[in-house]
Amino acid sequence: MRARGWAGLALTVLLSAAFLKFCVRIVPADAPVSVAPSRPAAAEAGALLIPVEGVPPSALSDTFAQTRASGARAHEAIDIMAARGRAVLAVADGRIEKLFWSGEGGRTVYQRSRDGRSIYYYAHLDGYAPGLAEGQAVRRGQRMASVGSTGNADPGAPHLHFAVHEMGPGEPWYGGRAINPYPLLARPR
Repeated sequence: MRARGWAGLALTVLLSAAFLKFCVRIVPADAPVSVAPSRPAAAEAGALLIPVEGVPPSALSDTFAQTRASGARAHEAIDIMAARGRAVLAVADGRIEKLFWSGEGGRTVYQRSRDGRSIYYYAHLDGYAPGLAEGQAVRRGQRMASVGSTGNADPGAPHLHFAVHEMGPGEPWYGGRAINPYPLLARPR
């Protein structure tokens, strides 16, 4: 090989080694390895915007595992206490899947994530933002509704009941598996 060929080959090897060192973290052979299950994009800690305007992470409480109706049902959500009328914001980009009224949740919004793998459920709403409609695209931070106490909520304690459901392919807006939203919202600042 000519000198120029050897020099080019040597430069390629050096650059490749530097690139690999930059991109790949070397893990010792005896280091423990853990494999996390596949999770929706929103399942990363702190991935979602706190859905009530002006509420800091320190004001959140993890009420996911609590029970309701004298222990008859699991809560599987968190309650975010706030003044009636405070803006309820989209936690992520997505689409309004369903606007719904129920005896328990009162006025509600079901928002599907952009990738379709999560449903965000907002309940006890006082009212919807003007023009909010099923099928509408929403952006993270967009006002969708206001905090209230509709449904079975205590009228003297307005709050947002917020839940996240992991969705399987083709599951309807009312399906999915509840996942704790608290770690997705309560991130260190």
